[in-house]
Amino acid sequence: MAESLKIVFMGTPALAARILERLVTVPRANFRVVGVVTRPDQPRGRGLGTEPSAVGALAARRGIPALKPVKIRTPEFLSELKAFAPDLLVVAAYGRFLPSSILDVPRIAPMNVHASLLPRHRGAAPVEGAILAGDAETGVTIMRIVERMDAGPVYLQRRISIESSDTQGTLKEKLAELGADAMLEAIDLAARGALVETPQDEAIATYTAQVEKKDAVIDWTASAVQIERMTRAYDPWPVARTRLGGDEVLIWTAALEDSGSSDEPPGTIVSVKPNPVVQCGTGRLRLIELQAAGRKRISAADFLRGKRVEAGARFGA
Repeated sequence: MAESLKIVFMGTPALAARILERLVTVPRANFRVVGVVTRPDQPRGRGLGTEPSAVGALAARRGIPALKPVKIRTPEFLSELKAFAPDLLVVAAYGRFLPSSILDVPRIAPMNVHASLLPRHRGAAPVEGAILAGDAETGVTIMRIVERMDAGPVYLQRRISIESSDTQGTLKEKLAELGADAMLEAIDLAARGALVETPQDEAIATYTAQVEKKDAVIDWTASAVQIERMTRAYDPWPVARTRLGGDEVLIWTAALEDSGSSDEPPGTIVSVKPNPVVQCGTGRLRLIELQAAGRKRISAADFLRGKRVEAGARFGA
């Protein structure tokens, strides 16, 4: 029997931790995770104590040696990485560009799982990007890592539909499971010497940027369709938001409203019962769940009732 492949896993957030957990619990695997590389522990909470990343915490629970370099372009880190003598680097949302000195370390390949159907939605926010674009489907891509963002040749892809109710959170959970399945397939292909690389089509590549809080501020002159997508793309973070009477309001859940249109300015609440309806640049949006700063999420009807807001009031003014 051939010796099992040695894998070093590189990742940081919960999505990556879910993939790592699948790798270390698969029965009768033809590989073993010999080490983990993740971001350094970060301050958490009011006491400013440090906590590990989701991947770092899982590695500690599983007794997997973990490296947490502040800088990765150092001889010291490179030496520590080479000491694992990995056959594969398996990367999932590590959060840093990897230089050629690191990409050259594994005997077989540095492999990345990306949460989109590359070359569509390269970059830092592929899940948010797919929802905002109104894509009917998304998926995961297993590819060889190169020194260009998400541009390496593809080993395999797996697809899923995007449901009308999917949020960033629910879609990331689905893609974590799909990504783990796809990575297990790719590792098996690597173990059998059967990996095949397919170049990406640069002519159809699209890109996403790191999401910032300001991206979630609603422009009510946009269409109701686009604003509804925002509420799903930015759930659970940074959450679509607007202002009402000078106070910030988070919009967690909304739906397209079929009834009519009006000459009211965008952002105007045109009715409040049974659920508040807001005029957008094109179309109307029915608000379902809102939250005031420092308060709990509640139904939009209760929210406006509590603030004694009536039809004619305007969001974002």
